[in-house]
Amino acid sequence: MSKKVAGVLTAVRQGRGGVSVSHNKNTAEMPVERMPFPDKVVLPMQQHIGAPCVPTVKVGDIVSVGQVVGDSDKFVSAPIHATVSGKVTAVGDVKLTNGLITKGVTIESDGEMRLYEGIKPPKVTNKKELCEAIRASGLVGLGGAGFPTHVKLNIPEGKEVDTLIVNAAECEPYITVDYRECIENSENILKGVELLRDIIGFKQIIIAIEDNKPKVFKIMKELADKDNDAGDTIKLMTLRSRYPQGAEKMMVLSATGRKVPPGKLPADVGCVVMNVASVAFVARYLETGKPLVSRSITVDGSAIRNPKNLRVPIGTNIQDIVDYCGGFKSEPRKIICGGPMMGIAICGTDAPICKQNNALLAFEDRKDLIKKVRACIRCGRCVDVCPMSLMPTLIERYARIKDAESLQDSGVMVCMECGSCAYACPSGRPLVQYMRLAKQVIREESAK
Repeated sequence: MSKKVAGVLTAVRQGRGGVSVSHNKNTAEMPVERMPFPDKVVLPMQQHIGAPCVPTVKVGDIVSVGQVVGDSDKFVSAPIHATVSGKVTAVGDVKLTNGLITKGVTIESDGEMRLYEGIKPPKVTNKKELCEAIRASGLVGLGGAGFPTHVKLNIPEGKEVDTLIVNAAECEPYITVDYRECIENSENILKGVELLRDIIGFKQIIIAIEDNKPKVFKIMKELADKDNDAGDTIKLMTLRSRYPQGAEKMMVLSATGRKVPPGKLPADVGCVVMNVASVAFVARYLETGKPLVSRSITVDGSAIRNPKNLRVPIGTNIQDIVDYCGGFKSEPRKIICGGPMMGIAICGTDAPICKQNNALLAFEDRKDLIKKVRACIRCGRCVDVCPMSLMPTLIERYARIKDAESLQDSGVMVCMECGSCAYACPSGRPLVQYMRLAKQVIREESAK
């Protein structure tokens, strides 16, 4: 059972595994700075988990901020909106930071940042209208996963979901945008959880914060205590600071003691987990009607001259962001889109920032390079730290020989690719890459 003390909960159950990482929250006390709009944005049609959008504009069209430029009739998808006003100069293939090719819309700014005339606060009185409004906003999980939020909130009839968990853990090193969201926009967070509680019907809201963020906890606690509407449904919970504490399934276990079975979602055990920035956006959107056209990112790393927290228009070129931060101090040895544990190393800076990108890191030091790969010494550390109780070295062996049946039996499909195994491995084995390869082997075999 959880222990309740003046509206504060302690973790019900601590998940297994995980690693202690250096936090390196260098930008924690740097307020989010709004970056000037760029001369050009490139808007990929795949900025979410699910079906990619199809461009709804053509070359030569004049568009305004917040106007839909891409959409899909598929349920698991989210529309793409213009993030600057100007002229559409290209509609064609663009490369994402992960190397995949998708359709994209390029807009050259006219310098006006003119809002689309159709923007207005949506009318929301019930769950159906809320889900429709959130879909229209283009919101996807801003913590990095990119799962369309309207799908998460569209709880099927007959499935009882009683708990909303607001994820403010931000356990990845370097990234501090969620921390700044709690500091700078705490009132929006509280408004968002109250709206979701009242419309969806959640019986309890748990705002989960790692214990290394006492300032955030104090601000959120004081705000909730002052709000008469918070009642007994909104609680704050401190979590042990241990990576990957912010992972969705780990969060559910810590906050409620409920274990999400393999292949299932938090909704299957009565929970919905939302990133703190996503909750704050819901409050702002229902008040203004302005869709998701910008996001906050942390720009840091030893190769960045002036690390910052920035608010940037979605589709801004990575090189433009680096230039705004003073450029590189020296030639970076590694550039990562996202955090150092789960982010993607990129080959260059000619790519756009997408909805799900929460950080841009660049490193120059040798300590930031990949470890030298050596033979496995059978120490078992990867097994000890795996939050999902997998055996990474066994999966590596099956992946090498492309044994799909054994890989399926190994449970690799529940791997969240958190990187704890690779971090703990003294031999520098690229275990996360083998996890991804293993999943691909299974998918290819299933497609035959």
